[in-house]
Amino acid sequence: MKDAAEVFDAYEAIRSRLPSMPSPGAGQDIDALTDIAETVDAFVFDAFGVLNVGDTPIPGAARRVAALRSMGKAVRVLSNAASYDRVAAFAKFTRLGIPLAEEELVTSRDATLLAMDARLWGVIAAPEDRLLDMPGPTLRLGDDRDAIDRAEGIVFLSSAGWTEARQQMLTDSLAARPRPVLIGNADLVAPRETGLSLEPGHFAQTLPAPDLRMFGKPFPDVYTLTRASLPGTPPSRIAMCGDTLHTDILGAAAERWQTVLVTRDGLFAGHDTRPFETRSGIVPDWRVARI
Repeated sequence: MKDAAEVFDAYEAIRSRLPSMPSPGAGQDIDALTDIAETVDAFVFDAFGVLNVGDTPIPGAARRVAALRSMGKAVRVLSNAASYDRVAAFAKFTRLGIPLAEEELVTSRDATLLAMDARLWGVIAAPEDRLLDMPGPTLRLGDDRDAIDRAEGIVFLSSAGWTEARQQMLTDSLAARPRPVLIGNADLVAPRETGLSLEPGHFAQTLPAPDLRMFGKPFPDVYTLTRASLPGTPPSRIAMCGDTLHTDILGAAAERWQTVLVTRDGLFAGHDTRPFETRSGIVPDWRVARI
């Protein structure tokens, strides 16, 4: 997938697997998040395309997050990036100039780990991921078909280094012996400095796995974790700020949160988002170029 239109079509093709959009938002354009601050107690930010693109911070994002904190607003980062454990994730946001407190970060990896039981899981992970946070014994999966066959379940955390040949081995193994599959990142793509990368959610679509669970936006587990970190905050006073209609906006709208589509640096960079909103019926409450 090379551009926003192709990614949009791919998400629309799997629309039946995603949560339902309760009703379109108003789609109002604002200049900054401070324009809606009176109606919001907690701002929840996607990372890629909102705070950073790959390892590069988006200009001004750290300053604007700090400004919201100074207004007394709760801040959370809700990321589908499952490639890092919490130690590495916190270190990354510190490098980006946005240090986070423990309760301020929720990831799809957090939700995935909670779903792992005592079976022997085969894990697809980034090469640098030491898997220190795994709750039990694991097998790292790569080019060894025997390891894939021995695994009693599959956990797909990162597509870094994942190849079509490995995907075919995994597909063949699951076809021969179906097992549970946990997809730790529901995204089809992610915006990076060099373009759009294919993420675990993309590879999940062709796996023959009747017992397959997706984690991350737009699926509910990560929203439940985020709500738990904001006790006493009504859903209507939480605003999700993200760059993707089918993940950030759709998932938050299904939770009855306010929604803000961020347009300048993420999936829809360089595009007018309104035609995509009209076609999908996924219309945010607000649009802003940058947070």
